[in-house]
Amino acid sequence: MLINVIMFIVLAINGAYSQGASGAILLEYGALSNVTGVPGIENVDSPWRYLTSVFLHGNFGHLLFNCFALLVFLPPLERLLGHIRYAVLYLVSGIIANVISLGAYNRMSEFFISVGASGAIYGGYGAFLYMALFQRNKMDKGSRQTVYVLLVMGLILSFATPDVNIWAHFGGAVAGFFLYGLMMRLPLGRKIG
Repeated sequence: MLINVIMFIVLAINGAYSQGASGAILLEYGALSNVTGVPGIENVDSPWRYLTSVFLHGNFGHLLFNCFALLVFLPPLERLLGHIRYAVLYLVSGIIANVISLGAYNRMSEFFISVGASGAIYGGYGAFLYMALFQRNKMDKGSRQTVYVLLVMGLILSFATPDVNIWAHFGGAVAGFFLYGLMMRLPLGRKIG
């Protein structure tokens, strides 16, 4: 979360938010995009953008919403997994979410610029869904219902809110679901499984 806030300040100082998010400035600092030929911006198709875009946000509301999710919903997952496994799940979910969204937008022949932590956050939600379905002893009934409501509301808001990268949300949730399941099958995962 600290990296998100620092990058928001850096982008604000450099004018990214003076009149809404500037695509060129977001691209300069690592946004993911399938747009090419932007003057002064090189390496738009660089693989590092799959990670750097996770730490950039389009406006203050975007940052606030994602930081809220990081502070309220994901700490129990970090306590369960430990810092390192949680960081792996979070970052790999974000990267996979971006790979899926880039592939989807390219397939639809739609241009996009994508930033935000929500793909990684949805990775955490996917891990919670795995627990709710296959590790029911880890959650009480109320917590399982909260996971289901959170995912349904997230799905509704993803479609109802303009300019949301729905594919990143979907990709992150799928990635987190399977990554968490894989972690539970690894020798290190058995200690927490």
